[in-house]
Amino acid sequence: MNNTTYAVVDLETTGHSPAKGDRIIQIAIVFIKEGEIGEQYVRFVNPGQKIPAFIRQLTAISDDDVADAPRFEEIAAEVAKLLEGTVFVAHNTDFDLSFLQSEFARCGVGKWSGKKIDTVELSKIVYPSSPSYRLQDITEELGISLASAHRADDDAKATAELLIACMKKLHTLPKDTLNLLHRRSFQLKSNLSTLFYEALKKVRTKRAETGFASFRGIPYRIIPIPKPNASVQPVYPNDDEEKIAVLKKFNPAFERRDAQFRFMDATWQALSTQAETIAEVPTGIGKTLAYLLPASVHAITTGKPVVISTFTNHLADKIIEDELDKVRMMLGADVTATALKGRQQYISLNKFEELLRITEESYDETFTIMQILVWLTVTETGDLEELNVSGGGQLFIDRIRKRSNRLSADEQVADFHYRLLEKCRHSHLIITNHSMLLSDMSRGQAVFHSLGGLVVDEAHQFVQTAERIDETVFSYTNWKYVMGQISSDANGQLLQQVSDLIQQYGVNHYHAKERLDAAYVKFSTFFDDAVGLLTAFQPADNKNQQGNRIVYSLAEVSGDRQIFTKMLEAMSVYIDQAASFTKDVANQMDHLTAKEQAVLAEWDYWIRELKIKAGEWVSIFIEDSSTRFSVWLEKDRRSIPGSLTVIKRALDGSAAIRSFIDGLKQEQTGIVWTSGTLAVPGNDRFIARQLGIADSIPLLTFDAPWHFYQGAEIFIVDNMPDIQEVAQSDYIEAVADAVVQTVMATGGRLFVLFTSQDMLRKTFELITESEQLEDYALIAQGISSGSRVKLLKSFRQLPNAVLFGTNSFWEGVDVPGEALTAVIAVRLPFSSPDEPIFKTKAAQMTALGRNPFTEYALPEAMMRLRQGFGRLIRSSDDKGFFIILDRRIETKSYGRRFLEALPDVPVKKVSLEHMVNVLENCYNE
Repeated sequence: MNNTTYAVVDLETTGHSPAKGDRIIQIAIVFIKEGEIGEQYVRFVNPGQKIPAFIRQLTAISDDDVADAPRFEEIAAEVAKLLEGTVFVAHNTDFDLSFLQSEFARCGVGKWSGKKIDTVELSKIVYPSSPSYRLQDITEELGISLASAHRADDDAKATAELLIACMKKLHTLPKDTLNLLHRRSFQLKSNLSTLFYEALKKVRTKRAETGFASFRGIPYRIIPIPKPNASVQPVYPNDDEEKIAVLKKFNPAFERRDAQFRFMDATWQALSTQAETIAEVPTGIGKTLAYLLPASVHAITTGKPVVISTFTNHLADKIIEDELDKVRMMLGADVTATALKGRQQYISLNKFEELLRITEESYDETFTIMQILVWLTVTETGDLEELNVSGGGQLFIDRIRKRSNRLSADEQVADFHYRLLEKCRHSHLIITNHSMLLSDMSRGQAVFHSLGGLVVDEAHQFVQTAERIDETVFSYTNWKYVMGQISSDANGQLLQQVSDLIQQYGVNHYHAKERLDAAYVKFSTFFDDAVGLLTAFQPADNKNQQGNRIVYSLAEVSGDRQIFTKMLEAMSVYIDQAASFTKDVANQMDHLTAKEQAVLAEWDYWIRELKIKAGEWVSIFIEDSSTRFSVWLEKDRRSIPGSLTVIKRALDGSAAIRSFIDGLKQEQTGIVWTSGTLAVPGNDRFIARQLGIADSIPLLTFDAPWHFYQGAEIFIVDNMPDIQEVAQSDYIEAVADAVVQTVMATGGRLFVLFTSQDMLRKTFELITESEQLEDYALIAQGISSGSRVKLLKSFRQLPNAVLFGTNSFWEGVDVPGEALTAVIAVRLPFSSPDEPIFKTKAAQMTALGRNPFTEYALPEAMMRLRQGFGRLIRSSDDKGFFIILDRRIETKSYGRRFLEALPDVPVKKVSLEHMVNVLENCYNE
């Protein structure tokens, strides 16, 4: 550490704007000298005004606390003196420093001047995989004590410890990494370059780092591929007493669950006899362990890996993180497992290194590069999902995704995806996702072959994945982004750099550039004309469109469709011109500098991207695929053409599924299909038939323990308006009122599930504008920023949160315990009859004399409602209420089938007022 004094500052204020009269109510300064926390200065400050209620609640600072405190005018000079000659540190200097500077100016004290360090900016670089950089989140992750968040004294102390932790982490980085970081640190918003330089000076005196390799000057962590210990050969526990003994090894308090044992046996039987089985296994019996244990024993004893496939990468990661250690304890064996995802999930070090040679970088690009450089020293997988980058940084991440399996010898050694494939060959279990599994069919060298078995969890989602596996999407904004990468010849842009190279090394530069520009103008003009045709069209049934989202079939679009072919022809000419533009320079590759080679590689990369786009154009707009695919447009009235998207998706994925499965069967691979929802009353084979599973294979069903749902109740609110009899606005008002009253009665901690993003948004806005729930944390999918995983994390962390979700929150979301008290189903989860896939499938079924409502729409909605209920009760200790606002469940003849599909729990038809009274009595005892 150097002799610099760091002054770590935190302010609590009455609001965010000193210009509008907001004032400081508490200030804390913690000084760091020689790497140690020293003196601390903490003062309450009288703001000369009432502290707003939400600030009192946030900070726990009352008017009484500041009543006898000095005004800031009285201590401003003192504070300025303390900060003189120090490096100003805060967790978000844009707020604390700017607020303090405004207050200094108001009080007639000279503005502070000096270097500043923002620990938000610093921690994002040093801990690039952290899920959140809010002070209470990042400190909790690092084990730093923060007794009372939003109190200046505690926040400043925690920020000081965070700064020290970041400094120590920098000193563990390889010298080459620090060199690359220091070189870019001068472009950051706060003065972090000094920290990188001090760390660099220190590591230069240390011995060479171990545990790191280097790819063309970029350090990355070496993770040896483990060889499994074959000394322990576990035996499958055949009888119940053996199973109990095994399960008690990781849980001494384990209670016998017959359904878990029977499913375990069914899995073992299928794997060991190379058979196919399908089983509906509800929450509550320990499904994951029930298939992991026999899968592990089978893999170890046969020497062949068993693949576990689930719906999302997140669920695959959870199996690795939460369940594998339990299996190892139970079997006393070294069960090795690898999580494998599609290659585009992984970084291409080759592409990353190329981009580092091109020095023109935006702030977002520089910042993301610095995050990646640190991340490479710790990641074991190279999975880009581990990174938490900004929206601007995501564009850079997309450019360094691995796109090809063709690798040179030096690239193979450093390629994370290649190494994971090697690791799979030494793993007992390969944990993957449905999309990766199905995509394996199109690979030259299949990953999933010579298997010991396959377990497909969340099997009902396998159908949807199969339909999406050949999905093609045209996105206007994505196309314009790609086109812009090689068409702009502004100073510093790629085209300008390539043109300079052509002039330096090429011949006839002027005419080549002239031809390229002319080809682009023609291509761009036809592209704009084609987009104009798509965006100008208005569907005949426009009255049925909800909100600002407009959806209609491509087949409905009228006008001169020859424009699509003309656009493709012009695009092909431009691609040829762009490829030949650099031909002469490419022939002189040996004479080019490393940077010049990188510029050429970047040009070739974007030409390849355009060729991919041309293939997408053919697939969507040229090919006739009306019998097997649905092709539709989506746009938002508020953003045209920016919002234009065209999607092409298969109508039936069963053929693709069976083709894959038949290949496994030829290799005599046992297959287990399982999910919590595979059947509905009156249609036991609803999912099995979509999976192409023969009716001769029985559907095994298991029941949760009798006491599992004892803490659950279902309320049907019978005085809600009939959704089919009133205007949408009236129904939304009633929904908003029901949500507000329910939240107030329960104290929050509930999900509100919608089937339409438009209705969600309108309900959320109505509740927000009413300010009735301003004391609660309202989180809305599609409105609040962040992925589904991040929204869920925020919900779990906030004690009074309410989460508004659409389709993806009806299932695959796990919130056990008191974190979730109720789930509100706003309407029965039928697919909209105007949704393109549903509309096309329904038309085909009708043409065949089948009833699309009873055979498709109703069972699909029943399964979704079951999944929604499943969010509520995740363990036998959970308690909660499932609240249905849609009265069709009691007024329509099909309503009873929805109730039959749900677990056997008490169902009460009550008024909203009665339900609220029950909830208040329950949660306010």
